[in-house]
Amino acid sequence: MMDVSRETEGRLNEYAKLLRQWSVKINLVAPSTLDDLKERHLADSAQLRTHAAHWNKWCDLGSGGGLPGIVISILSPECHVSLIESDKRKAVFLTHVVTKLDLNATVFDGRIETIDPQRADVVSARALAPLPRLIPLALRHGHSGTRYIFPKGLRWREEINEAKKVYRFDVDAQPSITDKHAVVLVLENFERA
Repeated sequence: MMDVSRETEGRLNEYAKLLRQWSVKINLVAPSTLDDLKERHLADSAQLRTHAAHWNKWCDLGSGGGLPGIVISILSPECHVSLIESDKRKAVFLTHVVTKLDLNATVFDGRIETIDPQRADVVSARALAPLPRLIPLALRHGHSGTRYIFPKGLRWREEINEAKKVYRFDVDAQPSITDKHAVVLVLENFERA
């Protein structure tokens, strides 16, 4: 799957096991993707880290089942990850994973708009909202040097064009390594348009 230490691979495998177990009761990932969990979700999440540059604090919005936040925390134990999730059941799952795997992460059980600003070096969100709705939520938890990393599907250009009506920002669209129809958007240097 990925070139990682045995300890890290063990944590990723344990996380995948927990994700499968809990997905029976709560919808953490689409049931149709459970058979391809490592490629479809873990590798897809892990690729975001390669776009992060230097960071000490990562904030994952709408963390859901922990993708990408938990994966990032497992791969970068020296850095802190904030996981924000408003669904109480999913927040309980995230807290269980963080505790069981002894991760350097904090779960915030609440809405993105009401959680204290995290001032993170990197802010991510996977399948949360279109960019025009996502950007104001993300900016709340960043600072002037934050890098915003969002995996996006086929409509990413439309989303960029809509967002540019309200904000000026630098964008770098990198092809996804797990889905030929997707990109990883890296956004920086935000200003009001």
